[in-house]
Amino acid sequence: MDAFAAPNGAVLTPNSVSLSTLLPRTTAIVRGVGARVGEASALERRLIELGFVSGERVEVLSQARPGGDPFVLRVGDTTFALRRREVATVWVEIAPSPPRP
Repeated sequence: MDAFAAPNGAVLTPNSVSLSTLLPRTTAIVRGVGARVGEASALERRLIELGFVSGERVEVLSQARPGGDPFVLRVGDTTFALRRREVATVWVEIAPSPPRP
């Protein structure tokens, strides 16, 4: 799979999407946080400290209606409620569905 350069110099895989675009009950793999190469912002550092690190599994549990704020997410064994603008900085790849028996 080839990578591509996103705005501000970030390098992402072609099927990376913002976590804010996912619907409830979607599982994904974190590919990165932030939209630029270099020093991370305070928000980006906080998300990394919370566990949004490359390769970690994340699941969208629910979104409030209307507007979708906050997002309720599970990262590892921890559940978080985060604003849409916060999860917009997390880049993920949708996890393949497990095969059905």
